[in-house]
Amino acid sequence: MDNRPVLLDVENLQTHFRTMDGVNRAVDGVSFSVRSGETLAIVGESGCGKSVTAMSILRLIPEPPGKIAGAIRFGGRDLLKLSDREMRQIRGNEISMIFQEPMTSLNPVLTVGRQIGETLRLHQGMSAGKAEERAVEMLRLVGIPEPGRRVREYPHQLSGGMRQRVMIAIALACNPKLLIADEPTTALDVTIQAQILDLMRDLKTSVGAAIVLITHDLGVVAEVAERVVVMYAGKKVEEAPVGELFRRPKHPYTQGLLGSVPRLGSSLTGETTRLAEIPGLVPSLKQKIPGCVFASRCPKATDFCVAVAPALEPKAPAHVAACHYAEKEAA
Repeated sequence: MDNRPVLLDVENLQTHFRTMDGVNRAVDGVSFSVRSGETLAIVGESGCGKSVTAMSILRLIPEPPGKIAGAIRFGGRDLLKLSDREMRQIRGNEISMIFQEPMTSLNPVLTVGRQIGETLRLHQGMSAGKAEERAVEMLRLVGIPEPGRRVREYPHQLSGGMRQRVMIAIALACNPKLLIADEPTTALDVTIQAQILDLMRDLKTSVGAAIVLITHDLGVVAEVAERVVVMYAGKKVEEAPVGELFRRPKHPYTQGLLGSVPRLGSSLTGETTRLAEIPGLVPSLKQKIPGCVFASRCPKATDFCVAVAPALEPKAPAHVAACHYAEKEAA
């Protein structure tokens, strides 16, 4: 039983976009919670609504064309009911985000020290000198060598791994309670990915922040997450502790995702098993689907699945899935 207090509680989140062709239901009724100091991973293929969920938590969705509904409670306050000024006090201070591509997220004409210091001056009222001292300290914390020199350099002078470390330094500068990491290792090579994951694990221990990790890389999930939410076509289809999900996935989509992961060293053992694939395409999010959103690609689907949407139901202790035919284990 996890006795840590709930830090973030997302309930029935709906983020829709009005377009010329109709309403795009990018996130459609998603609920989850994050406890203090916990790492929650949100996984799924591109276009399933992971990043929109993260942007919705910080209210970074432009309205119009976007519209956010539901409840996003952080520390007991519903973020959707706060004013723009109150949200600006929370962004970068209590909730920080590491964006997907550091080269486009960092300002190319400002030094990295200035960009780290900007957050500190805005939220903590530091002087320019104190902010630069703290920037050097943050670069040292995230493992950048010669931080006193690097603090005066520009993003183009740093490698991809260093830029990602700068993004983490900016996100952690004000000691946030919640860190949202949107595909933090996607643009990096494998060795740098491992270093960034080690860094995030170490920082979580030292800073004590909860982490929401947005990714499609199941290897990353296995490495750092405690619980996993699986999303498909804007909906949550499964949630479980990470070990339970990898050992006994209940939803056919999760089973397909895990089956399509290459096994390291399989060619050396003489295995000739082909990689599993999930046939078909993700349905259009502009169509209202009456039944299961995965039915058109599911090998187990029946007419009942096409007609009736499955509810998220417990299938094992702390394990829920939205599938009519998912195996149910005794408590």
